[in-house]
Amino acid sequence: MITAKQRAFLRGLANGIPAVLQIGKEGVNENIIQNLAQALEARELVKVSVLETSPVSSKEAVALALAAIPGCEPVQVIGRRFVVYKRNLKEPKLVLNG
Repeated sequence: MITAKQRAFLRGLANGIPAVLQIGKEGVNENIIQNLAQALEARELVKVSVLETSPVSSKEAVALALAAIPGCEPVQVIGRRFVVYKRNLKEPKLVLNG
């Protein structure tokens, strides 16, 4: 569980990164979950864009992703974009204080 200060720090970092994944007309499926898990393992902080053709809203996509990936934390949801964080236990890339 990340604190409010850590979430604010991660939001600041996420501001400058592009969306790595896009959720389209297929919605959140197994392929999206696998790609998100791989991206989280490699980067720890991932921004995802939900296209207008998607049958799910960004909040629903966040809920489905969090349920499928243990340890995944929501950082921010703005419009059709959301940011999630999962600490890499083997090789941490981001240091969260507090």
